[in-house]
Amino acid sequence: MKNNLQFNFTVDKATKTIFIEKEFAAELSLVWDAFTKQEILDQWWAPQPWKSVTKYMDFKIGGRRFYAMVGPEGQEHWSIQQYSSISPKTNFKMLNAFADKDENPDLPGSNWDLNFNEQNGMTKVSITIKNDSLVRMEKMIEMGFKEGFTMTLNHLENLLATLSQK
Repeated sequence: MKNNLQFNFTVDKATKTIFIEKEFAAELSLVWDAFTKQEILDQWWAPQPWKSVTKYMDFKIGGRRFYAMVGPEGQEHWSIQQYSSISPKTNFKMLNAFADKDENPDLPGSNWDLNFNEQNGMTKVSITIKNDSLVRMEKMIEMGFKEGFTMTLNHLENLLATLSQK
């Protein structure tokens, strides 16, 4: 595995936006699938030892993913992702919001814009997370979003290395 893959995490409080860039040593189609297919998402979309458990996912414009991050003691933190735009293998956008187990969203959420770009077998994912509320963004950061999402993306990097060899 290549160890010098690009990773940037920047917070701009003035625009209430988080910018993340992560490079993966994998082809675009595999990285796209990792972000858009339930069976792969559930293998990495949670900081270990937590696990992602998707109740349902309908990856289409207007569709949703309703899932929980489940902790080692059985704790559950539910979220909803609602897809607002999809350009296959290049971009998708979604509203991401915490929720209760009955799928009631805790609004406001944040708007995620994910861009995928491959060069020479390396795929870069650029994620822009725009928050309506500075308070919500600061709460996300205070809850350890940077550390947790960094661990999660590193877990994906390892998973992609394994999946690329199949």
